[in-house]
Amino acid sequence: MNGHEDLSDAARLSSSFTDFLKTERPDLLPQIFSGTIEAMEATTILALRYDNGVVMAGDRRATEGFSIAHREIEKVFPTDSFSAVAIAGAAGPAMEMVRLFQTELEYYEKVEGEALSLAGKANHLGRLIRANLPAAMQGFVVLPLFAGYDPRRSEGRIYRYDVTGGISEETDFHSVGSGGRDAKNSLKKLYVRADDIDQARAIEMAIEALADAAEEDAATAGPDPVHGIYPTCFMIDSDGVRAADAGEIERVATEVLDRRTEISRSGRSR
Repeated sequence: MNGHEDLSDAARLSSSFTDFLKTERPDLLPQIFSGTIEAMEATTILALRYDNGVVMAGDRRATEGFSIAHREIEKVFPTDSFSAVAIAGAAGPAMEMVRLFQTELEYYEKVEGEALSLAGKANHLGRLIRANLPAAMQGFVVLPLFAGYDPRRSEGRIYRYDVTGGISEETDFHSVGSGGRDAKNSLKKLYVRADDIDQARAIEMAIEALADAAEEDAATAGPDPVHGIYPTCFMIDSDGVRAADAGEIERVATEVLDRRTEISRSGRSR
């Protein structure tokens, strides 16, 4: 290309990277909607609000049918400086969708000179999920969680989706995946008000909920000190997106497991 003169009018006018590729180089679009993928499933993810932001977390297990396909899969990904997405469902198309979403947000900011609002980012992800509907009808369902810090409201926000790309905002917490119901029930018992939960407590609650889900759901992995595998946790607040320190996650997970062991032993001794 020789600058903007070689672009079609549609490509010039759109601030969507996907629209640009559809017009100029459709062959470069990721093949995430064809259904020609392996059915590796990412399982349980969650998000919860704390006093200055959101914690997003996921277990590390991926399954294929009744087998463990991967023990250390990453399920939480930063999408820009103040937002992140967590994936559940068909891992192949989910990861392709995340990469496309990250590129879309970067492209929009470069073209428009400013970032999309948090709600705008959430709506855009909904459109990508809707585009995956033909594959979802064949069983390759992608159900992410999206969360970020909204500087306009000075708070963290969480968005959930259905398979058609329908979007709704969660007030305090949500969990998706095969162990999502159990993790959500755990958070429901632990949660108070976002203003009363600091970042450290939010991380502890996330790990506790994933451990609860792992006890009930075979496809969800809890903290695994034997292999040194622990949940992934990201914080998103006014300081941006960042991963929780691995040593801190290991310490908190060990405390959670030790408490469970003590409760279990005291129960058997009665």
